[in-house]
Amino acid sequence: MTSAIMAFLHHLAAFTLTGAILYEHITFRKDLSLAEARRIQIMDIVYGVSAGFLVIVGLLRVFYFEKGAAFYAQNWFFWTKMLGFALAGLVSIYPTVRFLSWRKFLARNQVPEITDQEVARIKMILRLETLAIALIIFSAAMMARGVGMM
Repeated sequence: MTSAIMAFLHHLAAFTLTGAILYEHITFRKDLSLAEARRIQIMDIVYGVSAGFLVIVGLLRVFYFEKGAAFYAQNWFFWTKMLGFALAGLVSIYPTVRFLSWRKFLARNQVPEITDQEVARIKMILRLETLAIALIIFSAAMMARGVGMM
């Protein structure tokens, strides 16, 4: 039963993370409203919190609730998942820093100024994060079927 609850929490965090990044990707553009800018900030916090929770629950599952660390360490798709997660986390730093920099504007009820170059850069990063999530999902499906054992 505990293993099933941990799997549920792991999936809940993963779907929350995915929903947050997709919301950011769909909503982010040059001419944001004040409400949209605030919601993007909130969704980025949701993304970060769910990523942290995902790591914690994932590590607990690997070491205590599933097949054990030795099993996962022998699977290429496990390491592909870890790489995808690390890459998504690293590239997400830039948008997070930019979204956090909007605080001073939003505190004065002003919409942040966003250049065309910044829109293009952040949109590309959000697409890369989404691609990394797709890689993680594919790798998880392969792992669940025992593919990738070394």
